[in-house]
Order: sequence, then structure tokens, then C-alpha cells
Amino acid sequence: MVFTSEDAHLQEKKLMPADIFIDTNILVYAHDLDAGHKHNIAKRFVAELWQQPNWPGVSVQVLQELYVNLYRKGIPTLEARETVQDYAAWHVVESSVSLLEEGMDETERWRLSLWDGLIVAAARRIAASVIYSEDLSDTQDYAGIRIVNPFV
Repeated sequence: MVFTSEDAHLQEKKLMPADIFIDTNILVYAHDLDAGHKHNIAKRFVAELWQQPNWPGVSVQVLQELYVNLYRKGIPTLEARETVQDYAAWHVVESSVSLLEEGMDETERWRLSLWDGLIVAAARRIAASVIYSEDLSDTQDYAGIRIVNPFV
């Protein structure tokens, strides 16, 4: 495999801390044509994120959930796969036993579901100060990580 300067630039972006972390629901709405107003907001928001010099963070969990949700909504598997691969260019927090342990800590500390605890742990791992999510409580602060619901 030959790496180009563009590949090196993408690798740099993936390794940089991300200021924001994006939860699955934002990405699903950006691709769900049946989501009405939320689709329009999410599509515009995600398009703006692609233009930022420091792309946001997502986790492998977010990418997995995105694929499952796109598939369930009838998006062809190849298109769903390509969509997930596109977002894999962002700063991706890999799944690991240590992330699971951190997620369990967040779950216990904040009384969250394990899945939400893993989102908070992944965001904390990349030093994000904001998580954009519809699932977590808007304006909630998890010890320096603020939740923003872009649909409110």
C-alpha cells in the first residue's frame, strides 16, 4: 500500500484530540430521508463538520450502530458500508477492554446505560468538551463534557 500526502493528512486528523464527539443518532438522521425536520438539521450540521479543520470524534460503537440503523432503514448494504467508511476518516475511538472499563465507570458515576456510558468514556478519551446527541440530556455536564442536542 502506498501512502500519499493526503493519507498522511487524514492520519494526522484522526490522531488529534477532537473538540466534539458525535453520537449515532445525529449521523442516522443525516442519512434518513424520512426523518423530516431532523434530517434537514442533521444533514446541514454534518456537512458543516466535514468543513472543519479538526474533524469530530466518533467511536467504533457509533460506527457499528450507524451501520445497523442504516441497514434497518432499508439502505443498501454497500451504501451503508460506504457511509460508515466515510465517517471512519474522522477521529475514531477504538473499542477496547480499557474503554469498556471506563464506560462502566461513567455508567456507575452518572447512572447511565452502559451504551451511553461508553459514549461519554469515548468522548473523554479524546478530550472532547461537547457531545452532540439526542439521547443524552441537553445541557447536562459530565465533569467537563457538555451535551448539546442540535434538535432542541
